[in-house]
Amino acid sequence: MRRAVCPGSFDPVTNGHVDVITRAAALYDELVVAVLVNPGKAGLFSVEERMALLREAVADVPNVTVDSFQGLLVDYCRANDVPVIVKGLRAVSDFEYELQMAQMNRELAGVETLFVPTAPQVGHLSSSLVKQIATFGGDVSGLVPKAVHERLTAHREAGA
Repeated sequence: MRRAVCPGSFDPVTNGHVDVITRAAALYDELVVAVLVNPGKAGLFSVEERMALLREAVADVPNVTVDSFQGLLVDYCRANDVPVIVKGLRAVSDFEYELQMAQMNRELAGVETLFVPTAPQVGHLSSSLVKQIATFGGDVSGLVPKAVHERLTAHREAGA
């Protein structure tokens, strides 16, 4: 069985994430979308909320599962018998950083990395930009899955 993991904070999941996840899932028997738990960083949404939003966003992709991890990604890969990491790339600056990570992950654990360039229509999206626009009342409905848009709107209306 060919397995891969697509890691990230997904705070929140965007249509760019969904694009990469969907395309990567077509290449593997199982794709695990793994939400990073970073105890030192407070996210807009809890890890549980992010996982639920991801599950809803990729509900129509049967070979995708959602999980979370803390610590080194390569430790997660070893513990779960996952030999490949899938990373989405938006720009050259993403590649420079991700290449170093890919080389280190291969050195540490023999885990390979597959880079998937985002589709042009979603290449400009980032979770932090979406959060900023939503915080100031901008329309992000075309940038995120419907459930994420609803949660962002509720979050803003609650004044959180």
